[in-house]
Amino acid sequence: QVQLVESGGGLVQAGGSLRLSCVASGRTFSNYVMGYIRQTPGKEREFVAVINSSGGYTNYATSVKGRFTISRDNAKNTVYLQMNSLKPEDTAVYYCAKGIGTQSTRSRYEYDYWGQGTQVTVSS
Repeated sequence: QVQLVESGGGLVQAGGSLRLSCVASGRTFSNYVMGYIRQTPGKEREFVAVINSSGGYTNYATSVKGRFTISRDNAKNTVYLQMNSLKPEDTAVYYCAKGIGTQSTRSRYEYDYWGQGTQVTVSS
């Protein structure tokens, strides 16, 4: 069983920055692929970013590439999402999630454990 606890969401003006954190339970965090997925009301969950187990590979949705950075600290069992140059369309609930396998996937169906979600609201 894996528990993921998120923090760092909030309200920010367009152009501002936020950093999300996600702390995982368990002793094998360094084996996990980790991702961030977001959801707005009435829409399906949308892939944002993924990082492989060592942190040496990352991949981003086109809409956030160049503005968001995913990273991890395996010694702290934590994954981060640094979000810069935020836009109103980034407003969503952001979830961190653990990948099922060892591949860094963009598919929301290939994550098996999810955090509780944290609200990010960007005002114009």
